[in-house]
Amino acid sequence: MRYALYYTTPPDHALTRVASRWLGRSAFSHNCDQSSQASGGDQALTAEPRRYGFHATIKAPFRLREDRTAKELEAAVGSFCANRPICPIGPLSVARIGNFFALVPSTRTPFLGGLASRAVADLDEFRAPMNEAELQRRLRFDLDDVEITNLVRWGYPYVFDRFRFHMTLTGPVQASRREAVGGQLKAMFDPVLLAEDLHIDALTLFVQDNPGGDFLAQTRFPLWTREPMKATG
Repeated sequence: MRYALYYTTPPDHALTRVASRWLGRSAFSHNCDQSSQASGGDQALTAEPRRYGFHATIKAPFRLREDRTAKELEAAVGSFCANRPICPIGPLSVARIGNFFALVPSTRTPFLGGLASRAVADLDEFRAPMNEAELQRRLRFDLDDVEITNLVRWGYPYVFDRFRFHMTLTGPVQASRREAVGGQLKAMFDPVLLAEDLHIDALTLFVQDNPGGDFLAQTRFPLWTREPMKATG
């Protein structure tokens, strides 16, 4: 079992509905309908983001330490969120990051990095150290020295000054397809993205019950309040 702390819009939000249609599943539900997904049934294109659910990573997936419980983790996440102000994101837009597409902030977001950095550090006492298989799987990616150090110390390479807020929409896209895929994503997402400046008013604890399984939203924790909202829809 693994846990992760993610930002995602609520289950009834227009962006959540569009993203769920694109990916073929919602992280707020066990139901999965890949046959009608808006990416044209191209399951390979969305396989990786579909498994994790529509989200932006705040603290990457981790196994729980043997001397800690899920109840203690939930209490710690609730306390963390209750003592953090709502964080502006601003408008999002479709962008290509390397060989994949994601939604990214259209303007500078200095507060996002601070929120993510505090979550990485403050909740790290719950994270079990990476095992050799996990480490080697991550090392297959093209990481520089700072990112490798982050990986070994924090279990994820893209933290602190390497953090970049993004909500992944595709896996790797071949160069010959990028223009078409980018156009398809813009046509689908721009109508809902242009309507709203987003902000982080809650963080969601996601759970993966078994290796290779889908991540599901378990509990949404509002910022500035200690009452968690159950992430069911």
